[in-house]
Amino acid sequence: MVLNDKNPGKPKARGNGPRNGGDRQRPELEAKPGLDARMAASRILAAVIDRKTSLDGMLDTEHGNPAFTALNDADRALVRAILQTALRHLPRLELILKELLDSPLPEGARALHHLLIVAATQMIYLDIPDHSAVDLAVEQANRDPRNRRFAKLVNAILRRIGREKQALLEYVSDVPCMPDWFLDRLSQVYGEDHALAIAAAQLEPVTIDLTVKADPAKWAETLGGRVLPTGTVRLDPFKGTITALEGFETGDWWVQDVAASIPAQLFGTLQGKRVADLCAAPGGKTAQLVLAGAQVTAIEQSQSRLRRLTSNLERLKFEAETRCVNLLDIEDADGFDAILLDAPCSSTGTTRRHPDVLWTKDSADIAKLASLQEKLLRHAVTLLKSGGKIVFSNCSIDPIEGEMLIDKVLADHPELHIEPVMREDWPGLEEAITTRGEFRTTPAMLAEQGGLDGFYACVIAKT
Repeated sequence: MVLNDKNPGKPKARGNGPRNGGDRQRPELEAKPGLDARMAASRILAAVIDRKTSLDGMLDTEHGNPAFTALNDADRALVRAILQTALRHLPRLELILKELLDSPLPEGARALHHLLIVAATQMIYLDIPDHSAVDLAVEQANRDPRNRRFAKLVNAILRRIGREKQALLEYVSDVPCMPDWFLDRLSQVYGEDHALAIAAAQLEPVTIDLTVKADPAKWAETLGGRVLPTGTVRLDPFKGTITALEGFETGDWWVQDVAASIPAQLFGTLQGKRVADLCAAPGGKTAQLVLAGAQVTAIEQSQSRLRRLTSNLERLKFEAETRCVNLLDIEDADGFDAILLDAPCSSTGTTRRHPDVLWTKDSADIAKLASLQEKLLRHAVTLLKSGGKIVFSNCSIDPIEGEMLIDKVLADHPELHIEPVMREDWPGLEEAITTRGEFRTTPAMLAEQGGLDGFYACVIAKT
């Protein structure tokens, strides 16, 4: 690898920036296997990064991005892998491209930028032959009038990546894969070391966790998994189809990250109690409450999400009252014995599974969502009987959506207080319990067992 004389150890850029690769009109070419998938990946990546569009919706097999839904199953899987990998490693990929160009890409050349990111992702992080990634990227550039004149540049940059892959990987190995604003925020809250550990954790392989109706040890043995401190069965590693596993059709378990399974376990005895699960879809926590013996009312304002919840409960052979209504419009004269409010949030604790969150959210979004959560919690308090409990939770790792929000609500409600979670009741997860008894997990915890999502949960009692 050629080194930069001014900065030893740093790759020396040999590309001269964008050059005219030939603007001659080309005749229409036949379809090339794999090209449509790469073009779809580039378009969707642009929507995520430039327009802050959620990845999940665009990768929906029925109602997603048209370029994605038009693909066959194999190409859809490839696009999903490319996008999730690219978004996880985006700062490193962008630094690599920057180092291989003598000058930045022209302002507005975003389509070219995304094309190069998609190709580099395949070559550096996925098991795609270099020659295939290069050939298809060049072809993609030639077929796009905006990028046709840069086809030779695309070829040169990607061939250099192929030749110098290991050196480039080493060069970016210490670069945290998070936006600077978010890493700075985490450093303020958790300290720099823990913030860097969170950034590193999102690059680890995602695990599959199951909540089982009974006998976790038996299901761990049956499915080749292991039991975590919460009773969750972890399938690690897992390759295959979830629906083909024993116990799926018979409703003996459901998929639920270990951190997401914690809030519903914080109530204590629920047998025979009237419990509301607010913002209930997709239904994992609803199922836990039903399993605990509660009479559950599941609230969800989205009709489509409520249908998904109902379908999940039917598979599990569980029953619950369901209401399709905005939480803020709920009135209940009798009141509930217990309420679970797993509030809509920034989802910054789930970047292992949803890496697009880091590139579609910002500090303004977090503040806006915290304000919504506060409204929801204040209304939930009006639905709770005296002597009842609310478990407030979300999958954010920013205290603005957790500890700080709880402080604001408690300050206005002298009848409310935190009921502390006791560390001795959660062996193996003691570090996740704060000094005043809240649950605060981060992706850096439980690392030796495969990690978990970031989650906040707090038990609030009403006197």
